[in-house]
Amino acid sequence: MTAAIIFDNVTKKFTLHRERGRSFQEVALNLFRRRRPPLQEEEFWALRNVSFTVEHGETVGLIGPNGAGKSTALKLITRIIQPTAGRITINGRVGALLELGAGFHPDLTGRENIYLNGSILGLSREEIRRKLDVIVSFSELERFIDVPVKHYSSGMYVRLGFSIAVHTDPEILLVDEVLSVGDQNFQHKCLERIREMQQEGVTIFFVSHGLDQVRRLCSRAIWLNEGTVQAEGRVDDTISAYLRHAAEEEESRLQLVAEEEAAEEPEEPEEDTEEEEPETEELHRWGTQEIEIVAVSFLDDAGQERNVFRVGEPWTVRLRYRAVQPIERPVFGLAVHRDDGVHVCGPNTQFGNLVIPAVEGEGEVLYRVPHLPLMEGTYHVSVSSHNWADTVMYDYHDRLYTFRVRQVGTGERYGLVSLGGTWEWHPPGD
Repeated sequence: MTAAIIFDNVTKKFTLHRERGRSFQEVALNLFRRRRPPLQEEEFWALRNVSFTVEHGETVGLIGPNGAGKSTALKLITRIIQPTAGRITINGRVGALLELGAGFHPDLTGRENIYLNGSILGLSREEIRRKLDVIVSFSELERFIDVPVKHYSSGMYVRLGFSIAVHTDPEILLVDEVLSVGDQNFQHKCLERIREMQQEGVTIFFVSHGLDQVRRLCSRAIWLNEGTVQAEGRVDDTISAYLRHAAEEEESRLQLVAEEEAAEEPEEPEEDTEEEEPETEELHRWGTQEIEIVAVSFLDDAGQERNVFRVGEPWTVRLRYRAVQPIERPVFGLAVHRDDGVHVCGPNTQFGNLVIPAVEGEGEVLYRVPHLPLMEGTYHVSVSSHNWADTVMYDYHDRLYTFRVRQVGTGERYGLVSLGGTWEWHPPGD
């Protein structure tokens, strides 16, 4: 049996027209000369040699960052735009919910737009009339159905657009990220309707940044990035590959920012001036400096510095210190706070039964966690050094260091920590 959607080496190029920079004098002269300034053209390849197949009755998720080419792919399927190269085969009537207002005439009422959209999809006026009440009821827009849609809110657009798309007997349903605009109750209603359509054998092509929704609805996923297919297959495998790539990109970005900040040399203070330290320094760092914490970094299991970690992987905090004179029995510690202020933990060498007889000069202290239990989020770390009796603070850095945790692959997704427990099932009589 022929597949519902076939992309065969599909390429789509757009030409971007930009006006070159002009001075005010040039603008004024061109007004009198009635001559437009030359435009700069730039080629933008939204898709490059994209090939995939969606079988009848499948629910496939299309994932990727903004600008990856997802919406372009949907517009090609609906024939809103044509490919630059390659071949697209569609077998079945398509119902689509794309960007807000797509397919709506702003000056027509909601009722009139239902007839307009239905006729575009090939339904007769009698068929549309029979479905009208169901469409209006599902959209919950009875009071506004005879109001021009140009007065609708974004949520009302979504309600009407989705209701039309799912009640005009589509054999292929395309749903773009626009579904997330609706309120929570209507989103649940839409997802229930999508599940009903799955049971009816409708082919569904689902675009969303909500990866949990993709996991729940789809059996297969396609990951687009910069207009090319990076991975496709089982939904969990494809999402895991996408999240690993996103974590690596975020790590590279944070590393670049850190390098740029390190390259910026602070201005030398003028001689014979007594300037107060910045307020932020006073608020976030204090102590006698008898032991100075000179560097803090986060390490992976290979000893490489990173700022993005995955749930459950090894995580190490390295504190480098300098003591200008011998200090006996110092204590080093840290505290982890989630970005909403929740205090996660506060370990130190004393609690961990590590007695350091004395320090002098430079050295380092490591705090190792074999399996990071923190759930996805952003975390801020404080570090400190104080005496054994906790009466003298040598150095304290209050939440000056940040790392991120990402959930990649399967596993727990809600709450503060993953306990790493296992489930067992014992059926009756076992």
